[in-house]
Amino acid sequence: MTTKTEVIVIGSGIGGLCCAALCARAGHEVLVLEAHGAPGGAAHGFQRQGYHFESGPSLWSGLGRWPSNNPLAQILRALDEPIEVMSYRDWDVLFPEGHLRIGVGADGFEQVVQQLRGDAAVEEWRRFARTLQPIAAAADALPLLALPPAGINGLGPLLKRSGRLLPHLPALRHLSGAFAPLVDRQLTDPFLRHWVDLLCFLISGMPMADTNAAAMATLFGEWFDPEACLDFPKGGSAGVVNALVRGLQKHGGTLRLGARVKQIRLDGDRVIGVELTNGEQLDADHVVSNADAWSTAALLPEKGTSRWRQERLNTPACGSFLHLHLGFDAAGLDDLPIHTVWVGDWERGITAERNAVVVSVPSVLDPAMAPPGQHVLHAYTPANEPWEHWSGLERSTPEYDRQRADRCGVFWHVLEQRIPDLRSRCRVVMEGTPLTHRHYLSVHHGSYGPALSAARGLFPGVQTPVEGLLQCGASTFPGIGIPPVAASGAMAAHAITGKKAQSELLESLGL
Repeated sequence: MTTKTEVIVIGSGIGGLCCAALCARAGHEVLVLEAHGAPGGAAHGFQRQGYHFESGPSLWSGLGRWPSNNPLAQILRALDEPIEVMSYRDWDVLFPEGHLRIGVGADGFEQVVQQLRGDAAVEEWRRFARTLQPIAAAADALPLLALPPAGINGLGPLLKRSGRLLPHLPALRHLSGAFAPLVDRQLTDPFLRHWVDLLCFLISGMPMADTNAAAMATLFGEWFDPEACLDFPKGGSAGVVNALVRGLQKHGGTLRLGARVKQIRLDGDRVIGVELTNGEQLDADHVVSNADAWSTAALLPEKGTSRWRQERLNTPACGSFLHLHLGFDAAGLDDLPIHTVWVGDWERGITAERNAVVVSVPSVLDPAMAPPGQHVLHAYTPANEPWEHWSGLERSTPEYDRQRADRCGVFWHVLEQRIPDLRSRCRVVMEGTPLTHRHYLSVHHGSYGPALSAARGLFPGVQTPVEGLLQCGASTFPGIGIPPVAASGAMAAHAITGKKAQSELLESLGL
């Protein structure tokens, strides 16, 4: 028996949900298939003993104001699904230079630079900011939701008819390259270069030599704003995911959990649907894969797609993660920041294993995420844990447990600098590895995504050689991170809904 629907989306990550919700909004029949028991992919949340844990993103911006150049904020507005956010303006860093609290925005950061490096470094940073301003303005004038399914490669017609882009034509050439050349021409101060490299790594999983200039110029454009702030969505990542699911369902779309796809079904060079691991066959006019590059390729039959399929299987991968989730007693910890970033040694390089840790304590802003008098914490090593340390191990074995405890020791080293008695405060302790990451997120080698350098070109677009098969998410243009995957979902939706629906969407948003 088969069931027919217009659009099937494989995976309910942010990209897949954005695609599905926009297709449903345009009047298409949509079914989202999620193998896990909760939606959201890397952005899903989960509960243990009354603590609400985050599995992925901790840094959010552009969600709490309008207008916003964040594609996710734009899609939520199009779905009429506003989310409540709590804004904040600083975060802590534990650097070789010391324990610092850095303000978001130009003034806060310049105060730190003045303290550490003096007047010359402040002026160098200001020159850098002036250089980035026209590039950030160009990116802002070219909303990602306005791009056709072909992405930047299909920009010609958009440039011809959009007068708002004309003043920015000189800066547009920077939007498809790497960020490092811009940095190299402007910054010589070691601390400033380390800071930029760290931000690039946190955003893309790669250093500035490989990170897209448009993404970073947009980020700095937001942070240079005098009113700059970061946002934390109420309920964490799950709050954002739930809003997208509501937007999907109120437009008639369906989310099905615990539905793992075994293969994508083809008839010649055309997609006709999917088969689930339980043997169920579902027919569709369009299939959109929100799975990663390697998983998408593995779902395809080799016959008829062998070259493209092999290219995807051969995609280089970013590193993986170590994770620590804690629920602990908050007594006497009133001054904890929501975020702390630790770097051990700049000279080792920002991508060196166990050399950087990101810590998030969301209950600082949203007490409902933990029981009364408690905090919830998620710490992770940002895409710098090599898969090779884990590829020969199996979860829940003595050898695995020993290695997990050893490798996750970096978290306790960082956290006990701030909370010396942390271990005695803990009620819940969960340590995760690349095997954990792979198990729950079904991602290749537990990876953050493709290690595709912006210096050598753009991420693959949403279109594929198979008629009716599209892709979205962190393996596609614009790349890794929440705003890019939301944009990729929109571009996949545009390929299905057509130019008229895209124009109506942009008009409704005033873009």
